[in-house]
Amino acid sequence: MAKDAEKKSKREGKHFLKDFKAELKKVIWPTPKQVVNNTVAVITIVLITAVIVFALDFVFKAVNTYGIDSIRSIVQSESNADEETQAENDAVDGEAETEVGNTTESENPTESSETVEESNTQE
Repeated sequence: MAKDAEKKSKREGKHFLKDFKAELKKVIWPTPKQVVNNTVAVITIVLITAVIVFALDFVFKAVNTYGIDSIRSIVQSESNADEETQAENDAVDGEAETEVGNTTESENPTESSETVEESNTQE
Protein backbone atom coordinates (compact mmCIF):
# COMPACT_ATOMS: atom_id res chain seq x y z
CA MET A 1 0.00 0.00 0.00
CA ALA A 2 2.84 2.39 0.79
CA LYS A 3 4.35 1.65 -2.63
CA ASP A 4 1.10 2.53 -4.37
CA ALA A 5 0.96 5.87 -2.52
CA GLU A 6 4.53 6.69 -3.55
CA LYS A 7 3.84 5.87 -7.21
CA LYS A 8 0.68 7.97 -7.11
CA SER A 9 2.50 10.97 -5.61
CA LYS A 10 5.27 10.68 -8.25
CA ARG A 11 2.66 10.57 -11.02
CA GLU A 12 0.93 13.62 -9.54
CA GLY A 13 4.29 15.43 -9.34
CA LYS A 14 5.04 14.64 -13.01
CA HIS A 15 1.51 15.58 -13.95
CA PHE A 16 1.87 18.92 -12.09
CA LEU A 17 5.10 19.72 -13.93
CA LYS A 18 3.53 18.89 -17.31
CA ASP A 19 0.53 21.10 -16.53
CA PHE A 20 2.81 23.87 -15.31
CA LYS A 21 4.85 23.71 -18.52
CA ALA A 22 1.69 23.74 -20.63
CA GLU A 23 0.37 26.82 -18.83
CA LEU A 24 3.67 28.66 -19.30
CA LYS A 25 3.40 28.03 -23.05
CA LYS A 26 -0.03 29.73 -23.02
CA VAL A 27 1.34 32.90 -21.41
CA ILE A 28 1.77 35.83 -23.76
CA TRP A 29 5.09 37.33 -22.74
CA PRO A 30 5.66 41.03 -23.36
CA THR A 31 8.25 42.12 -25.87
CA PRO A 32 11.33 43.96 -24.60
CA LYS A 33 9.86 47.19 -26.03
CA GLN A 34 6.64 46.67 -24.04
CA VAL A 35 8.65 45.98 -20.87
CA VAL A 36 10.58 49.24 -21.33
CA ASN A 37 7.39 51.22 -22.03
CA ASN A 38 5.60 49.79 -18.98
CA THR A 39 8.63 50.38 -16.76
CA VAL A 40 8.90 54.00 -17.91
CA ALA A 41 5.17 54.49 -17.30
CA VAL A 42 5.41 53.14 -13.75
CA ILE A 43 8.47 55.25 -12.90
CA THR A 44 6.82 58.36 -14.37
CA ILE A 45 3.65 57.86 -12.33
CA VAL A 46 5.69 57.31 -9.16
CA LEU A 47 7.70 60.51 -9.79
CA ILE A 48 4.57 62.56 -10.50
CA THR A 49 2.96 61.27 -7.32
CA ALA A 50 6.12 62.11 -5.36
CA VAL A 51 6.13 65.67 -6.74
CA ILE A 52 2.45 66.13 -5.84
CA VAL A 53 3.03 64.86 -2.30
CA PHE A 54 6.10 67.12 -1.91
CA ALA A 55 4.13 70.15 -3.16
CA LEU A 56 1.24 69.46 -0.79
CA ASP A 57 3.64 68.97 2.10
CA PHE A 58 5.34 72.28 1.31
CA VAL A 59 2.00 74.11 1.03
CA PHE A 60 0.67 72.67 4.29
CA LYS A 61 3.91 73.51 6.07
CA ALA A 62 3.75 77.09 4.78
CA VAL A 63 0.12 77.41 5.84
CA ASN A 64 1.02 76.05 9.25
CA THR A 65 3.98 78.40 9.64
CA TYR A 66 2.35 81.56 8.35
CA GLY A 67 -1.28 80.81 9.03
CA ILE A 68 -2.01 78.66 12.04
CA ASP A 69 1.06 79.69 14.04
CA SER A 70 0.28 83.36 13.38
CA ILE A 71 -3.29 82.90 14.51
CA ARG A 72 -2.09 80.98 17.57
CA SER A 73 0.33 83.78 18.51
CA ILE A 74 -2.41 86.40 18.07
CA VAL A 75 -4.78 84.42 20.27
CA GLN A 76 -2.07 83.92 22.89
CA SER A 77 -1.17 87.61 22.89
CA GLU A 78 -4.85 88.50 23.28
CA SER A 79 -5.23 86.05 26.16
CA ASN A 80 -2.08 87.47 27.78
CA ALA A 81 -3.49 90.97 27.37
CA ASP A 82 -6.76 89.81 28.92
CA GLU A 83 -4.86 88.28 31.84
CA GLU A 84 -2.88 91.51 32.33
CA THR A 85 -6.08 93.54 32.21
CA GLN A 86 -7.66 91.20 34.73
CA ALA A 87 -4.60 91.47 36.97
CA GLU A 88 -4.73 95.28 36.74
CA ASN A 89 -8.43 95.23 37.59
CA ASP A 90 -7.76 92.96 40.55
CA ALA A 91 -4.98 95.29 41.73
CA VAL A 92 -7.26 98.32 41.42
CA ASP A 93 -9.99 96.46 43.32
CA GLY A 94 -7.49 95.53 46.03
CA GLU A 95 -6.36 99.16 46.37
CA ALA A 96 -9.98 100.28 46.61
CA GLU A 97 -10.62 97.79 49.41
CA THR A 98 -7.50 99.01 51.24
CA GLU A 99 -8.63 102.61 50.91
CA VAL A 100 -12.02 101.67 52.31
CA GLY A 101 -10.31 99.97 55.25
CA ASN A 102 -8.08 103.03 55.83
CA THR A 103 -11.03 105.41 55.91
CA THR A 104 -12.66 103.30 58.59
CA GLU A 105 -9.56 103.55 60.73
CA SER A 106 -9.31 107.28 60.19
CA GLU A 107 -12.95 107.77 61.18
CA ASN A 108 -12.21 106.26 64.61
CA PRO A 109 -8.80 107.68 65.49
CA THR A 110 -9.33 107.27 69.19
CA GLU A 111 -9.87 103.53 68.96
CA SER A 112 -6.71 102.91 67.01
CA SER A 113 -4.57 105.07 69.33
CA GLU A 114 -6.08 103.43 72.41
CA THR A 115 -5.28 99.99 70.97
CA VAL A 116 -1.69 101.03 70.36
CA GLU A 117 -1.40 102.42 73.92
CA GLU A 118 -2.83 99.22 75.40
CA SER A 119 -0.39 97.05 73.51
CA ASN A 120 2.50 99.25 74.67
CA THR A 121 1.45 99.04 78.32
CA GLN A 122 1.05 95.27 78.20
CA GLU A 123 4.62 94.80 77.05
